[in-house]
Amino acid sequence: MKLSELKASMQKTIEATQRSFNTIRTGRASTSLLDRVMVEYYGSDAPLNSLANITTPDATTILIQPYDKGSMGQIEKAISMSDIGLTPNNDGTNIRLNIPPLTKERRKELVKMASKLAEEGKVALRNIRREGVDSVRKQEKNSEVSEDEARDMQDEIQKITDSFSKKIDDLLAVKEKDITTV
Repeated sequence: MKLSELKASMQKTIEATQRSFNTIRTGRASTSLLDRVMVEYYGSDAPLNSLANITTPDATTILIQPYDKGSMGQIEKAISMSDIGLTPNNDGTNIRLNIPPLTKERRKELVKMASKLAEEGKVALRNIRREGVDSVRKQEKNSEVSEDEARDMQDEIQKITDSFSKKIDDLLAVKEKDITTV
């Protein structure tokens, strides 16, 4: 595994962690809250954003306008069954999600959820690091690189891993501040 491939894999992990953070609500309406919601539509699961126009008319409301009015029941059900903790209000043509202000306990839960997602991202980084180190050890075993080169490459892989791990910590700090700010 080349260092450029390693960095690219780690960057994808950072981006995935950021997308996961975006699905945690912070007391303000955001269309990214619904990114993970899948709707059963004609026998297969489809992402909600491909079945409806999702907007935020104000800071406490998400407005969902289905392209197909016949899918409103399935969309409502999918939102109710998801882990976002919001109750959909159907007015016949649109579905509204009102974002209530977060309680102190709910904020603590969301911070814990964000920490868990950050840890999952770090685990993914460590797995990528392990693959890189294993690759270097294999090259050393096959006499493709010397022992010193292998050690240097492993040190470089660790430095890269540490820098990406720090990025996840920084993203987590920003998200925690976002959640705890009233």
